[in-house]
Amino acid sequence: MSQQFTHNHDLKPERHVVLVAPEIHWNTGNIGRTCLAVDANLHLIKPIGFSLDSREVRRAGLDYWENVKLTVWEGFDEFLVDMAPQSGEVAVFSKKGAKSYWSMPSPQRLFLIFGSETRGLPESILERYANVAFHIPITSKTRSLNLSTAAGLALYESLRKAGLRHAWSLDTTRNN
Repeated sequence: MSQQFTHNHDLKPERHVVLVAPEIHWNTGNIGRTCLAVDANLHLIKPIGFSLDSREVRRAGLDYWENVKLTVWEGFDEFLVDMAPQSGEVAVFSKKGAKSYWSMPSPQRLFLIFGSETRGLPESILERYANVAFHIPITSKTRSLNLSTAAGLALYESLRKAGLRHAWSLDTTRNN
């Protein structure tokens, strides 16, 4: 399949999932697989709480891990300098976010930024991006969603209006 996305002005949306100090390998593996499913980029900001060579990461990503568009950064500042997200191209996610993720913008290029599983995003990032801090609605019965669940929800919501088509319904000769 060539172009799997249709979007305003025929531009393919560019999505980047950014994990700041991820701690749990299977979450990162699951997020990598989800990124691959929609042709998104995965960025990991050190420190990382596991080895990327670990069997668990590969298992969570199954045999897809080597195809994930992955970049590992020494720190958040290095990521910002090299990727240079512009105004309107960043959405950070925290249960402290003032806006629901349903109101998230959907520009052509978007960086979805998440914190670690146990600490969330550092206050410095939350303060810097306070005007684009989003939450995914949950009840008071839980502290938070699993990181891979939250990343998947946000990534797909960011693509909802982009015309993502399901490749498997287009090619009925595949069995997997």
